[in-house]
Amino acid sequence: MKFAVYSYRDDETEYFKKFCKKYGCEPVMCREAPSPENAALAKGCRCISTVTAPVGGVTLKALRENGVEFVSTRSIGFDHIDVKAAEKLGIHIGNVTYAPGSVADYTVMMILMATRKIKAISQRAAAQDYSLRGVMGKLLSDMTVGVAGTGKIGGTIVKRLSGFDCSLLAYDLYQNDEVKKYAEYVPLDRLLAESDVITMHMPATDENRGFINKESIAKMKDGVFIVNTARGSLINTSDFADAVESGKIGGAALDVIENESGIFYKNKKCDILKNRGLSVLKAFPNVIVTPHTAFYTDRSVSDMVEHSVLSCMLYEQGKENPWQVI
Repeated sequence: MKFAVYSYRDDETEYFKKFCKKYGCEPVMCREAPSPENAALAKGCRCISTVTAPVGGVTLKALRENGVEFVSTRSIGFDHIDVKAAEKLGIHIGNVTYAPGSVADYTVMMILMATRKIKAISQRAAAQDYSLRGVMGKLLSDMTVGVAGTGKIGGTIVKRLSGFDCSLLAYDLYQNDEVKKYAEYVPLDRLLAESDVITMHMPATDENRGFINKESIAKMKDGVFIVNTARGSLINTSDFADAVESGKIGGAALDVIENESGIFYKNKKCDILKNRGLSVLKAFPNVIVTPHTAFYTDRSVSDMVEHSVLSCMLYEQGKENPWQVI
């Protein structure tokens, strides 16, 4: 099978070599994100593999004109692809799965870093300020953690957190019997009202956009900690920043932010960033921002590449494809 690989990174090299050899595939490699200008690279390929760069309607049209029928994204989320345009063009979309422990472990780390004020401690220590004023943390076993979204990743986080002896509340449209062993499923308003820490693991749907906003924040405890390792669009950055400034939000750890595309995964140290929200978030001493790296382990990258290769193969062969979402 011949297929085109876009947004190809150096760290994926060994895995593409390994799995293309294993499954007998012929990849056409491109470091750039798919665009109308490079769509011709996919000519002769029914499938392409890409990652989190935006794929809009114009690009999809160009890909379709070059024979592409299936777009596999090497990520769980596929909100960066214009789904409506793909459907109109007759292009199918697939995502991938990877070890949920990668994001789960990172999330637990972020919860601990936020509640123990690691950002302020680290910044002060770097300036040789070793005083204790203002950096007293909280004990996780004294707190209630609310997990919004209990799919594979959220469910794994619940299990991880159970070892810290904290009270656990969960919310999801579809309840999970395994999660019930460790957490109590409650209505969303109760989770918002009773949680000292809220961590989100929901998909970036239109319904979930701005899940953290002025109205939902008003329902939360004063001093609540917010953790987001899912999707940046779950938080309304302006409302969130207002709540940090007022003290309503006591701290946060964010691995994703609104409008991160084109910034994260690039060296921008000499650039003026066209994302005022990011600049504001980074300025807060109690808000940790990391560049969408919760997934980033050797195991996850291997899974993402293998599943994308397999997904393209299954589509090419007309077989049942567990990763095809549209």
